[in-house]
Amino acid sequence: MTSLRLERIAKSYGEFRAVNDVSLEVRQGEMLVLLGPSGCGKTTTLRLIAGFVEATSGRILLGERDVTYLPPYKRNTGLVFQGYALFPHLSVFENVAFGLRMRKVGEATIKTRVEEVLRLVRLEALAERMPRQLSGGQQQRVALARALVIEPDILLLDEPLSNLDAKLRQEVRVEIRQLQRKLGLTSVMVTHDQEEALAMADRLVVMNEGEIQQIGTQRELYNRPQNRFVASFIGRTNLFDGAVTGAGRFRSAGGLEIAFAAGLADQRALIVRPEKMRIAAAADGANSFPGSIEHVTYLGSITEYAVRLASGESVSVHAHNAGNSDAEPFAPGAQIRVAWDPDACQLLN
Repeated sequence: MTSLRLERIAKSYGEFRAVNDVSLEVRQGEMLVLLGPSGCGKTTTLRLIAGFVEATSGRILLGERDVTYLPPYKRNTGLVFQGYALFPHLSVFENVAFGLRMRKVGEATIKTRVEEVLRLVRLEALAERMPRQLSGGQQQRVALARALVIEPDILLLDEPLSNLDAKLRQEVRVEIRQLQRKLGLTSVMVTHDQEEALAMADRLVVMNEGEIQQIGTQRELYNRPQNRFVASFIGRTNLFDGAVTGAGRFRSAGGLEIAFAAGLADQRALIVRPEKMRIAAAADGANSFPGSIEHVTYLGSITEYAVRLASGESVSVHAHNAGNSDAEPFAPGAQIRVAWDPDACQLLN
C-alpha cells in the first residue's frame, strides 16, 4: 500500500487556472473522493495524479517517490475511466491482460493474475466473452479488473458509475467499495454525485473553481460546513442572509428574529438543514414562524414541503413518512408554522 501527497499543485491553461494551489494527502488504504460541480477542477486533479496532465507547479508524491513529471506508465496507477474504455475487439480475458502484456509479463503469470482478478470481480465465467456481450455493470467490472491486475500503488476512478442506471449504480458502488477495502487499496475517486460520494468515501474533498473548499468526513462536512458553498453543495440546506443582533439572536434579511445556540458575532449567514425543521399548526418553540405551503413532493421515505414564510423567505422542510396513510397531512395552500430548535442553527461567514 502507498500513500499519496499533493503539495501546492497547480495547472494553468494560459490565463485560466484549472487547479489552484491544491494540497492534500491520501492515507494508505483510504478512499478519498473529490466532489464538486462540473468545471471545479476535480477531473484535472485526477489527471494530474495519473500523469495525463503535466503540473504547472507543485509536487505529487506516491509514498516518498516524486512522480510529478513522470509519464503515466512509470507511476503504477490503475485508472478506471468513466466510459470503461474497453477494447471492443478483445475478449474479457485479453482486455484485463492488456496492461500485463504491455509490461512484458510472462504468459504463465498473466494467466494466473488475470484469472485471480476475474474471480475477485465475479467474472471468471465470462472470460471469453466480448465487451458487446456484457451488461453495463459487467463492463464496469472488467474495467475495474483491468486496473487491479497490474497491482497498482494507487487506484484512480473517474466518474466510474455515471453510465449505469440508478439501481445498478447502487449495486456496483457497493462492490467497488467492498473490493477496495478488502485489498486495502489507496484510492481516489472523482464524482459530482453527492449520494455516491457520501456512500463511498472515507473522506471527501469538496472543490470549486479549482480550489479545495473543505476536506473531512461525511459527517464533518454535513454538520460543520466551513462556508456557503459546502453548506449548499453537501445535502440540502436553508440559508438565511442577515446579521447577529445580540447574544444568541440573528435577524434575517426578511426580518425573522432567529434564536441560535452558538456562533460568532460577525457571521452574516445562518443555515438550517431541512430535516431539522418541522411543520406545526401552532406556535412551537423559540423559532416558530408563520407561512404557507407552496409545493409538496412525496419522496418515499420523506415528504418535502416548499414553504413561503410570512417574511417572504422560502424554506424546504423534510418530514419522515412513518405511517402507511396515503393522505397528505399538509396540502399546498395550507397556512402553517415552521419551527426549529436553536441548536439546529449554524452560522457562516
